[in-house]
Amino acid sequence: MTQLSTAPTTTVTPDPLRDRVAIDALRAEFTDAVMVHDFDRLASLFTDDGAVRMPDVSAEAEGRAAIRASVERMQGAWEFFVQVSTPGAVVPDPDDPDAASGRTFLEELGRLRDGTSHRNHGIYHDRYRRTADGWRFAERVYELRYVDDTPLPGTPGMPPSARPLPAAG
Repeated sequence: MTQLSTAPTTTVTPDPLRDRVAIDALRAEFTDAVMVHDFDRLASLFTDDGAVRMPDVSAEAEGRAAIRASVERMQGAWEFFVQVSTPGAVVPDPDDPDAASGRTFLEELGRLRDGTSHRNHGIYHDRYRRTADGWRFAERVYELRYVDDTPLPGTPGMPPSARPLPAAG
C-alpha cells in the first residue's frame, strides 16, 4: 500500500462548513464523472497517490493512472450503468486541517454486456485530503451492503455522451 503524506498541503484557516461543501461537491463530481464516462476527470479527483479499494469484488487501484484504467475497464463491461449517490458524514481530522474522512451511500444498477443484471446498495468509506487544487480523495473503500442479480426488465436510454450539459452562461 502506498504511504500517504501526512504533511499539511495548505495553510488554510479551518472552516468546517466551507470544507463540507467542497467535499460534498467532490463526491457529486465523482458520480457525475462515472455517469458520463469522463474517466480523466474522475482520476483527477484523487490525490496523486490516491486509491480505490473494492474488497468484495477483489478490485484495487492505486494512483491516478491505475484508477482511470480500472474505472474505464469496469465501465466497459456494462451495457448500461446508473449510480445514485447520497452524501453521508464528513469528519474533519482533529490533528490535520487538510484531512478528513467520511462516507458516501450508493445505489447502483445496470446490465452487463453478457446480459446479466446487477443492482446493489453500498457505502464508500472515504479519506479526503486538501491539496493545492482543492479537496481530493486519498482513498475510497467500497463496501457492498446488498446485491440483487434479478434480471432488470427495463431498457437503457440514450448514452451520456449524447446529452452534453448546456454551457454555463
